[in-house]
Amino acid sequence: MTEHTVRSYDTDLVELRQRIAEMGGLAEKMLSEAMQALLKRDLILAQTAIVADRRLDLLQREVEDKAVLTITKRQPVASDLREIVAAMRLASDIERIGDLAKNIAKRVVAMNGEYPPLKVVFGAVNLSTLVLAQLKDVLDAYAQRSVELSLEVWKRDDEVDALYTSLFRELLTYMMEDPRNITFCTHLLFCAKNIERIGDHATNIAETAYYLVTGEALPGERPKIDTTAISPLHAAADS
Repeated sequence: MTEHTVRSYDTDLVELRQRIAEMGGLAEKMLSEAMQALLKRDLILAQTAIVADRRLDLLQREVEDKAVLTITKRQPVASDLREIVAAMRLASDIERIGDLAKNIAKRVVAMNGEYPPLKVVFGAVNLSTLVLAQLKDVLDAYAQRSVELSLEVWKRDDEVDALYTSLFRELLTYMMEDPRNITFCTHLLFCAKNIERIGDHATNIAETAYYLVTGEALPGERPKIDTTAISPLHAAADS
């Protein structure tokens, strides 16, 4: 880290990084707890994930306030300005990840004792495992200022989409085979879409981490192979 003439400037930047790190860790924990709640049918754990979103919202506001104050006081240029802008972008994406994890936990509560067979749940758990690894790696890419790791995470978005599409089709098959499966499969479809959207936000973070280091946008179009194409369901899941 380059030291500035005004030491408090370095302190401002360090505080931003620390808050982003805390937000990232909390978002990872929320997703993990929400999925464990789904797998173990644990309503208490689901409520824990829901309540944690308040802390994440608070941290996002602190990042935004600190970023605006730093820009006003320090009038940063070049890489310093990129770091502040990147922190605001990351805070927004991580806060959204928390919202999506909270939505999954709310689905667990909404099931109200009506749970699908574990075989079906494992598909969603496998998807979340892939996304959690993506999220961890992209937060490491930001912390380490790693262009290579940012690119590697960015390219993995198609893996998430492929697994989501496979799970989507599997759940639709269950619903068509037996109408009694419709309720819990619908809940799982919403959970799966929320997990897939978390993967999208992880990819956003990869793009921001790349921009932070290089000052440029990632070249080329983002990998995307989600072929489910049922817009009403997608819109509802992202609300």
